[in-house]
Amino acid sequence: MGDTNGASLIEIDDQKEVEDPFLAFIDYARTVISPEDNENEDEESKRDPSAATTEASGPGWGWIASRILKTCTAYSSGVTAAILLSDLFQAWHEQNKSGMSKKKPELIDQLIKSHRRRRLANTVTIDSIYEKNFLSMNSVLEAVIINADVLPGTNIFMLTLGDFWSSNTIDLYLHRRYYELVETPNGILTKGREVLITGCYLRTAREGFGTPRLLPTEYLVILLDEDQDDDAILIAAQFCSDTFSSVSLDAFNNGTSYSLYARIESIGPLESELKFSTAHRRQIALIDGDGDQLKFILWGEQVIVANLLSVGSVLGIERPYISSLEESAVEGKDEFCLEYGSATHLYLVPTTLQEERVCVALSQNQCQGSKLLGSVAVSQVTLPRDAEGSIDFSNYPFRTNITDIRDKTTGISLYGVVTDILSDPKATGVVFSLKIEDTTGAIWAKLHFTSYWSLGRLGLGHVVYVSGLSCKITKENCLEVLWHEKDEKATFINLSCLPAFLTSSCLHKISTLSQISQQRKPSINICRVKLDEIDQCHYINTRLSHSVCGHFIDEEPSSSSTSSSHGKNLHCSFCRVNCNSNARSEVVRTFHIMITLADEETKLYAWCTGQSASAILQISPDEFCELPEDDQLMYPSSLENEWFLVALAKSGSRNLGSGHRLFHETEASCWEITRALKI
Repeated sequence: MGDTNGASLIEIDDQKEVEDPFLAFIDYARTVISPEDNENEDEESKRDPSAATTEASGPGWGWIASRILKTCTAYSSGVTAAILLSDLFQAWHEQNKSGMSKKKPELIDQLIKSHRRRRLANTVTIDSIYEKNFLSMNSVLEAVIINADVLPGTNIFMLTLGDFWSSNTIDLYLHRRYYELVETPNGILTKGREVLITGCYLRTAREGFGTPRLLPTEYLVILLDEDQDDDAILIAAQFCSDTFSSVSLDAFNNGTSYSLYARIESIGPLESELKFSTAHRRQIALIDGDGDQLKFILWGEQVIVANLLSVGSVLGIERPYISSLEESAVEGKDEFCLEYGSATHLYLVPTTLQEERVCVALSQNQCQGSKLLGSVAVSQVTLPRDAEGSIDFSNYPFRTNITDIRDKTTGISLYGVVTDILSDPKATGVVFSLKIEDTTGAIWAKLHFTSYWSLGRLGLGHVVYVSGLSCKITKENCLEVLWHEKDEKATFINLSCLPAFLTSSCLHKISTLSQISQQRKPSINICRVKLDEIDQCHYINTRLSHSVCGHFIDEEPSSSSTSSSHGKNLHCSFCRVNCNSNARSEVVRTFHIMITLADEETKLYAWCTGQSASAILQISPDEFCELPEDDQLMYPSSLENEWFLVALAKSGSRNLGSGHRLFHETEASCWEITRALKI
């Protein structure tokens, strides 16, 4: 069963993969979205076939897959190839305006050669602001000051801003807390200075007159470059005299101000909860040059400042507010923490974008038969590397196979079938281990949930797409694959239960029952079948189900006062919770039926529950239970020979490590109807 504490890699029989319609559509979509990338790569490969390299400039495999599935989730009635391609094209070019701007301000062109930092997650371009005539509060502007002037007849400073991806510029009314950085002879907010800005309101043009402008925002971070002489002098003069060990809470209360300089270790939510406040808080863990640590706390609306910061960058904090841990309601061993006060200015020396050339595994060409890069095989791909040295595969142009997973990687996306599920009762928090299998191998992945199981029904044999996985080698020399639900890029989609797959012909092909019976590769099996017979031994059975996970509930006799009104102890073996006392664990009634399916060639015995069973029976469990007993007995015969489009998963018969059977319903049949649509 494998080591679930440190995910172990299990090899399976190598076999040639028959083209999957979903995978084929992803490959096709990339060639449509950025055909120029494929042409450029072909030319480069012809010049030097032995060192063919792509910069992964087009959309990555995972980005396309996530976007397709997001659209399918939003449109359960189904999508067409035209809808998907239109959505992908628009989303990609909205996200990447750099290739669309023809002419930038001359100052920007001079600076762009030294622009070597990672683009922040919420960054928007100035061009997109003009196109949409809208700007959200948490959007980030990575801007360059083109000009800084006083409006005629006033004392109001206006900054003209440009960015590296736009041909347009936009004006910003400067917030008065930053006037001292412009008014002084050596003011730092001058032409050519790079800044990061968030929390802006957009003042739109009125009745066709004027141009859009940005209203003042308190949330501005000034970028510094240690390689520039002026910035190096500023850092030495302003930030080198104070360290964390020199900070005194009493001295601060008596009027002493500090300027601190430290590397950002982590950015995350505050661990402790406030009992008498609902204000959001973020904590930035800092470490200075002496190795001392302090927390920098953001409160309420200030939390959007965290969007401007990145782990590994060096943060300069001028005049921070210093509060006791008791005053800030923060737990820790330190006497005090730093806060973003009304006089605080922030400076940032961002980490430069580190890149690494990654050799494309042989399995990419053998197993995928990928057409992403034309007929020329690519041997290397250049990918970014973070401050910890992990390579980010978010924009990897190929699908990542399980045998390609290696140490120190992030942003991994996997497409495969679930072959085992284990809960980890000893883990801190809610942790499940999943064994995911594709045509190259199988691997255990640890899923860390924020509070409780939130993926809905997930069974053995279900085909899933998981993004945001990270991989590392543990001290025990095991490959550990982790997924954290709270991560921004974390996605988990169960394709087998996705309604749009039945109604989107561009993403599936209809197979016969005999074809899927002989099939070994992980895939979503869509078949056109009729109901030949509903098992008369079981009739139409109804059972209690745990709505959180979709699995059946064990009903055991109990005399406990916490049991249900029927004297039953209700327990979910999957989530390992007592459903009598758990307020979040709702108990619902569901069907559990065995059915013989038939097409023109053969028959197949399958089971189903939940939504698929209700769709086949065309009645809800509660409505069925209200029917007279004679009507219930006769009901199955009224459905025979009706035709359906169904998704089938080969669930098999597996056991939990604890000895509890995970799916009681699989004892008689290895095929599950995961989705059904009457035709």
